[in-house]
Amino acid sequence: MPIEQSGIKEIDLDEIIQSRIGKKAKYIPRFVVTWLKKFVQQDFVNVFLRKGFEGVEFCREGVKYLGADVTVEGKENLPDDGRYHTFVSNHPLGAIDGVALGWIVGEHYEGKIKYLVNDLLMNLQGLAPLCIPINKIGRQSRNLPAMVESAFSGKNHVLMFPAGLCSRKRSDGTIRDLPWGKTFIIRSVKHQRDVVPIHFVGRNSNRFYRVAMWCKRLHLPNFAMLLLPNEMRRSNGSHYMVRIGKPIPYQTFDHSRTPAEWAQWVQDRVYEL
Repeated sequence: MPIEQSGIKEIDLDEIIQSRIGKKAKYIPRFVVTWLKKFVQQDFVNVFLRKGFEGVEFCREGVKYLGADVTVEGKENLPDDGRYHTFVSNHPLGAIDGVALGWIVGEHYEGKIKYLVNDLLMNLQGLAPLCIPINKIGRQSRNLPAMVESAFSGKNHVLMFPAGLCSRKRSDGTIRDLPWGKTFIIRSVKHQRDVVPIHFVGRNSNRFYRVAMWCKRLHLPNFAMLLLPNEMRRSNGSHYMVRIGKPIPYQTFDHSRTPAEWAQWVQDRVYEL
């Protein structure tokens, strides 16, 4: 059911800019902010936020609102042994893939999941109950190890995208994640969590990959991220496939490989699904 109206928080780009850069915000021309609001689909997103959904319901209804269709293979591989697990997926889209997996995994485990996400997503109040915010830049970065530890030591399944950023187009034309971080290996072994691999089949527009490529070549900030709201809206009528693999026992990740090597090994298994 929708949450109480008093609990709804809409996206306010003015407020976000102010919280990020403080007094410097006054130097940004109003026409630039107005353009940015249209570019990031602020009104489109807020229409959905006003519906007041929360948690897993937010994810399920969000997929419907975007007009996307998702098929799931391998639901029988979702463990029901009473233990907590780590779910890792490739990140081809940067937005709707996270929302869809929150629905699929969260619904199966009655909302007992936590995302490790960029703290900007905490501005989506309906999604916030499922999130542990991660900001690798600024003051919060000092608390990052403790926050990650709290996720893996808690009584929730952990859902994460080990690449951190969404997938990029490679020189051979294939779409694939950047190298995966090793955190999920180290923490899963420490807390005896089996790892469940998930392959989300999808891709963004060619424009997104071109912008990402030029940002990398010119050593620019990740401006491609600004395109993600538009990519999300373009998902209307799209069909996506989610393939869930068999759990990988945490004992698999022994000293025959380094944690970083095991992370890439799991990434390879994901793309084989």
